[in-house]
Amino acid sequence: MSGPLRIAVCGTESTGKTRLAEKLGTHFRAPVVAEYARERWDQQGALGLEDMLPIAREQWRREDEAAAHAERLVICDTDALTTMLWSDLLYGTCPDEVRRGAEKRCRDYALYLLLDTDVPFAPDPQRCFPDPADREKCRRVWRGALERRHLPFVDIRGEWAAREAAAIAAIQAIL
Repeated sequence: MSGPLRIAVCGTESTGKTRLAEKLGTHFRAPVVAEYARERWDQQGALGLEDMLPIAREQWRREDEAAAHAERLVICDTDALTTMLWSDLLYGTCPDEVRRGAEKRCRDYALYLLLDTDVPFAPDPQRCFPDPADREKCRRVWRGALERRHLPFVDIRGEWAAREAAAIAAIQAIL
């Protein structure tokens, strides 16, 4: 892996990924690549399986652009693996190009920060798993995906200040 270190903030919905990514970007003075799927939803009003490939491609483009101009870190509010996992969860399948891209690109991240579901669910029209058991199932899906691929990750849990401190410490450990 060359260029700046890519840090992926991942996990199921409503675990504070966007909030944490923004705080990390500020702390490390690093670019933050926002989640394009959320932006596309806001533009269209809903998403379907046919949106997964355009979402993945645009997310990848934005991430690569940020990495081309960053000095040491890029903080990603989602990652290729997450796009694949959501596609599988929501639609029972995933476009082949998204799956191939996810399998290749997941090796580009120096660290995954896996956010736990131990914070309250915040309702949002884009969110679909408010039930604690469903949230825990999703957390296990993300964790299993990282473990099966032997990707470097750190569990991030606890109240907001503890999450931020743990994430900062994990990133500083690899700098």
